Amino acid sequence: MTVLSSDALNRALLQRQFLLTRTGDTPLAVLGRLVAMQAQEPNWPFVGLWSRIRDFDQAGLTTLLESRRVVRSGLLRSTQHLAAAGDFRRFRPLLQPVLDRTAGAAYFSRATAGLDTAELVAAGRRILGGQAMPRAELARRLAERYPGRDGRILAGLVELRTAVVHDPATAGWGAWGTRSSVSVTAVETGAPASARELVRRYLAAFGPAGVQDVQAWSGLTRLGEVVDSMRAELRSYRDPHGRELVDLPDGPLPGPDTPAPARLLPAFDNALLGHADRTRIISAEDRKRIMPGRALVRPAFLIDGRVHGSWALSGTQLRLTPFRPLPDADRAAVEAEAHRLLPFVAAERVAFTD
Repeated sequence: MTVLSSDALNRALLQRQFLLTRTGDTPLAVLGRLVAMQAQEPNWPFVGLWSRIRDFDQAGLTTLLESRRVVRSGLLRSTQHLAAAGDFRRFRPLLQPVLDRTAGAAYFSRATAGLDTAELVAAGRRILGGQAMPRAELARRLAERYPGRDGRILAGLVELRTAVVHDPATAGWGAWGTRSSVSVTAVETGAPASARELVRRYLAAFGPAGVQDVQAWSGLTRLGEVVDSMRAELRSYRDPHGRELVDLPDGPLPGPDTPAPARLLPAFDNALLGHADRTRIISAEDRKRIMPGRALVRPAFLIDGRVHGSWALSGTQLRLTPFRPLPDADRAAVEAEAHRLLPFVAAERVAFTD
């Protein structure tokens, strides 16, 4: 069985994530390739698309959100993601057990003890009534219906147990950070996609990868059985540690010495969160700096395909923080990429904080 080096896995990931060369594809096509983009804070997926698409501007995604061809909702790992509407309608039912598992956590079960969960969810859907409603209003009305209960927690459970999408105004480009007021609308989903399709779509965006990787990305469990049923249509490899990886038969594998340009990744970027074993793009030491806990995933920059530092916006300044001294050529490359990002994020200058 062919062994793929860490560099080979890195270049395969970068190519499939459009991080080796920016693409001329539309934002909708790129979202389809990536399956979904994490959107814990609404502005970050815009930056992620800027890093992947030539001449991308905010209007390209805003128009898709306003027309509901792209939606923001809970999806992979029970976290907020942007996805093409058609993918959301098919993948949300498949992933619903993941969101149900989150809804069964102690945070929710303590607040709903003694309640009929199905009736609570049905009541929430009736209150929403197919119209956009602020989360705060949903919480208020649920608290009225269930006196003595925390309406915010009840509303959160309803949002996990039933498909809702965010209002375009609160999913689009705007203020940085989480939005103080979010409106949601209950929507109908369709027939669920198969787990086999999800595996194929995952491998197209993140492969070659192991079963544990696709489970970590999706939140689903017992996918080993699914992968075993697909072996006739997949290629198999080993990683440098001897673990089995699978891939689509036509999955591209660029040479491990393919040049990889400097790239700025947003917070919560797909490329950093798509695997259980993330060493193909970030070292264990640097992972602790980018992912320090409390569900934080900081913006990062790549040099030669791997994380070498973080970046942040502070007022009108974009600050680059290398995790170790950079050779002059690498420093110049990431600085040039940061300068290209300045007008997109309405910043004025680049500074290093090393």
